[in-house]
Amino acid sequence: MLKFNQHKKLTKENLFATMNIVSQKANFRQSVVLYSFRNSIFATIRRFGVSRATIYRWRKRYNGTTQSLAEYSRRPHSHPNQHTPEELKLISDMRRRNPNDGLVFFWTKLMQRGYKRSIPALWRILRKLSLQPVKPPNPKYIPKPYEPMLYPGQRVQVDVKIVPKSCIVPDADGLQERYYQYTAIDEYSRFRFVMAFKEQSTYSSVQFVNAMIKAFPFKIECIQTDNGLEFIKSFDERKKGKVSLFEAHLKELGIRHKLIRPFTPRHNGKVERSHRKDNEYFYATHKFYSFEDFKKQLSVHLRWYNSFPMRPLHWKSPKQYILDYLHNGLLHN
Repeated sequence: MLKFNQHKKLTKENLFATMNIVSQKANFRQSVVLYSFRNSIFATIRRFGVSRATIYRWRKRYNGTTQSLAEYSRRPHSHPNQHTPEELKLISDMRRRNPNDGLVFFWTKLMQRGYKRSIPALWRILRKLSLQPVKPPNPKYIPKPYEPMLYPGQRVQVDVKIVPKSCIVPDADGLQERYYQYTAIDEYSRFRFVMAFKEQSTYSSVQFVNAMIKAFPFKIECIQTDNGLEFIKSFDERKKGKVSLFEAHLKELGIRHKLIRPFTPRHNGKVERSHRKDNEYFYATHKFYSFEDFKKQLSVHLRWYNSFPMRPLHWKSPKQYILDYLHNGLLHN
């Protein structure tokens, strides 16, 4: 960088060679200063519309480079309410011991040690010192290996789907009933059985199990459900040893009842996936004018589902997969 008093000794070639483009305002100021060197101050004022005092001030600052005419930072060098060295040391020490604490939690700890600044003031000084909290990485979820079934009936997933209201046409009085779809799907073959009900209760669950046993062409060893009240008693009553009508009926039939972990519907993934398929291919395009109409359309949809080829079954339908196993004794891996 050239010294302050060297600009008079510079030739035009050296002046233009040392120009550096910094900003548009600095370039404009440089043009004004150079024009004032070649012409009078009065001519410069008329050409650029700049006051005499401004031109002299810029000439005094100019040392041959554009940077010398750039705007100064307007940020104050000090402030009467700025953080004291003791406060800065406290913040630095606390952040070193608590690198993962959030802003409010970190501010609370500082307040317990005599810190009296506000939360926005703390955030500004943390950002200035680059002491923002470091969020630790979330622990990676490692799913448990799924247990594959070896034969039909080894485990059947059962769940209840509430029929969307948009599919049910109200009666003449404007009233609208609620319909429920009970679903059972065999984990080995994806063979499915569905049944329509007007209520969601343990009594309906018992009726569904009786109809499912007649519909499935194989013996059922285990039924897996969620923790809904249509299958079990409430958790408080279960602690007292009470069982629901559904659980008692399964015990009489010699069928084991398995409950999935609460709030983990993915453990009943096959029946949940089949319900999503129902939404896409059945409920999105059908209307039901009565409960009997719903039962008939649901039975047609069930026949289509059990006859549709699936990739997990090597592009065979659940019905064909069951027939291969029962008639030919084929085991599919």
